[in-house]
Amino acid sequence: MLNRRTLLKASAAAVAMPAVLRAHDALATSGSVNVYAWGDYFDKNTIPADFEKKTGIKVNLSTFGSNEEVENKLRAAGGKGFDLIFPSVDTGPNYYKDNLLQEIDEKKFAVSSVVPSIYRNSLSLGAAYRGKRYLIPFDWGTEAITYDSTKFPKKSGELSYGDLWADGLDKKVALRQKSIFTSIAIYLDATGQLKTDRAMDMYKSEEDSKRVFEACLKFAVSKKKNFGAYWNNANEATAAFTDAGCVIGQTWDTTGILLNRKTDKKWKYGMPKEGGLAWTDTLGIPAGAANVEQAYAFINYLFSPEVGAVFANSTGYNTCAAGAEKFLDADAKAAFEMAYAPGTIDNLWWWPIQTPFFGKLRGEYVEKLTNA
Repeated sequence: MLNRRTLLKASAAAVAMPAVLRAHDALATSGSVNVYAWGDYFDKNTIPADFEKKTGIKVNLSTFGSNEEVENKLRAAGGKGFDLIFPSVDTGPNYYKDNLLQEIDEKKFAVSSVVPSIYRNSLSLGAAYRGKRYLIPFDWGTEAITYDSTKFPKKSGELSYGDLWADGLDKKVALRQKSIFTSIAIYLDATGQLKTDRAMDMYKSEEDSKRVFEACLKFAVSKKKNFGAYWNNANEATAAFTDAGCVIGQTWDTTGILLNRKTDKKWKYGMPKEGGLAWTDTLGIPAGAANVEQAYAFINYLFSPEVGAVFANSTGYNTCAAGAEKFLDADAKAAFEMAYAPGTIDNLWWWPIQTPFFGKLRGEYVEKLTNA
């Protein structure tokens, strides 16, 4: 399904924007589009500015730091206020139950511009509801292990979630509370300490989910002396290593990759042998969008191979734009080799569609861990 990796942030000045905008991209040539995106997706001086120059459509960019933030804001406004949002695919059901998104019109969107297998497989991960598509896969990435290679002389595929819980790491581990329950469940299952069906029991039933959460909480509390810093966004994750003294942690891919590039080569990022956590973010048009034609124009622009590569090289995330690999820089390929040893992509654990009881229990157990 996924056989390439687009990583490593480039400076805005070094980003080469595509020279042309194809005819099918220009559904509108005036007006504006209100975009609500993850905080590290767009530098206003690159992709939005280039789109404005080529189409005459102004991009009004707002940013969020978590899926809960965009969900709550859109729900509070009754699906209005934005023309384009970027939710994670597994959160799709949270929007469908309140009719917050409108169906994707594939006559206005160049379907062939998305990697076919990713476009197709996203339907089972949360991009569709009652046989209709509401979300378009935009990018993907992983959450695995960032570490100081001078203290952990291992490579991707040799690491283990168990390295986070080793003795002698008092206040040296960076963690995201929302996701460590999943990685602990995967680890305990892999080591035979707890049957979790590789964490999928957390989604099986409320009873099974609570059983796994309870066991993972007990394990985490027993190792809490290792906790050095919690993080909930990219900036906090980076600060855990640069300011809080952490030497290893479970982070998004860009944390380790950009630390390696911009801070010190000792920082590495790699997959644990139990399997890294993988996510897909998407594009969706809110039900109350006021500038639909402009939204589709921006979507088609984002999926051109050249712009897909600009996004990948500038953010460190993997683009879903077909053909973007032709425009990736050499540093991106080197970062791929560091992050993924052979076989590690096949072993990724993809976040499944959220169930109501999973979200509820996760919130409860995150609070219990925080207060433990």
